[in-house]
Amino acid sequence: MSDDFKKKNKEDFFINLESISTEILQEKIQDKSWIVVDTRLNDAYNGWKLDGVKRGGHIKGAIDFSANWLSVYSDKKDEVLEQALRTKGIDLNKNIVLYDANGKDALLVAEYLFKKGYKYLYKYDVNQWAENENLPMERYKNYQMIVPASIIKEILDGGIPETFENSKHIKMIEASWGEEKESYAKGHIPTSVHINTDIIEPPPTWMLDNDNNLTQFALNYGFTKDDTVIVSSSTTMASYRLAVILRYIGVRDVRVLNGGINSWISAGYELELTSNSRHSCTNFGANIPVNPQLIVTTSQLKQRLKERNKCALVDIRTWDEHIGKISGYTYYDKKGRVPGALYGHSGSDSVSLEEYRNIDDTMRNKYEILEMWNKESIDVNKQLIFMCGSGWRAAEVLTYANVMGVEETSLYSDGWMGWSLDNSNQIEVGAYK
Repeated sequence: MSDDFKKKNKEDFFINLESISTEILQEKIQDKSWIVVDTRLNDAYNGWKLDGVKRGGHIKGAIDFSANWLSVYSDKKDEVLEQALRTKGIDLNKNIVLYDANGKDALLVAEYLFKKGYKYLYKYDVNQWAENENLPMERYKNYQMIVPASIIKEILDGGIPETFENSKHIKMIEASWGEEKESYAKGHIPTSVHINTDIIEPPPTWMLDNDNNLTQFALNYGFTKDDTVIVSSSTTMASYRLAVILRYIGVRDVRVLNGGINSWISAGYELELTSNSRHSCTNFGANIPVNPQLIVTTSQLKQRLKERNKCALVDIRTWDEHIGKISGYTYYDKKGRVPGALYGHSGSDSVSLEEYRNIDDTMRNKYEILEMWNKESIDVNKQLIFMCGSGWRAAEVLTYANVMGVEETSLYSDGWMGWSLDNSNQIEVGAYK
């Protein structure tokens, strides 16, 4: 087959890619031989009103496969996207409705699927659905906790986007481990001030600092209880770690850039190289911590573990860490888990979280996370206490849980390291009996 024939065949396909009507979509959305796919940024699927769409969120019953995933550079890209197709049930034999709001995303995904042999493809403009208030759309209960790059750009340009109407003081922060030269100096979101995570979790144990030192940290960086803070990072976990601590001390409104700095770059925005100075204050406005329930200490955890009918400890580490095959860290050698901890999944190693993220590092589909938890007997009707090695992975997953609407959550911040440093604490190893 000649290249000219292939090109002509492809052009004919896209010219003739059929648009489906709202009436037919309503009829087919419950049909198991059809599948409806949201191809927009995951932020739109989560709940943000982007691209001028009247209502935020996704068509009820739709799954996500973002066109943005196709532009990510990764050695494992093909493998990850193939797995996503299988997980989401995007089958070759199904009729697939691809919808967007800009007239581009659906075609990009259609091209990708077409190359893989998918034939029964249709496109749809989600604006038609969103404009009819009688048609059901869903969004995550606390979608506003993770923010798209375009919303931050709107703020920096002087706008007041949705959910920020009551924000008087919006501060941009970049979190990372190490000094500015390590990552911040290489480019950051404009106006953001750098925070080295060592300040809130000092070495050599890197466990959360005491409340007196956290109070001084808040004053040194000018945080008050009435602030709105948006945290970004080139290392996504660092932003969630800091965000949870800011919520713990009592900052009123703390949010995280979904997907990290890469999402800013992907949106076509420029990074800033200038170092922005912090500005201190003399009064936080409340006694720290305002939200002590967010952090569970070791002594508190021991008490909670006696109440298994009310709470569950969820271990956000790899399976090999969970069963005590490895410690997960080059600088720490103790292995095992807290007795009674449930395996909560994570990623391929201690600095990864693939099972909770899409390939562009945005939050994974809520329904897939809930299905994963259900298989591990993680009951979202209980208080969920998240832990990992020292708090980073668990802080990110805790935030995702809150975004999804699971709000009775806490962080065992000291994690496996804090637990295992005390030789009097019991340890489990091996698979479940």
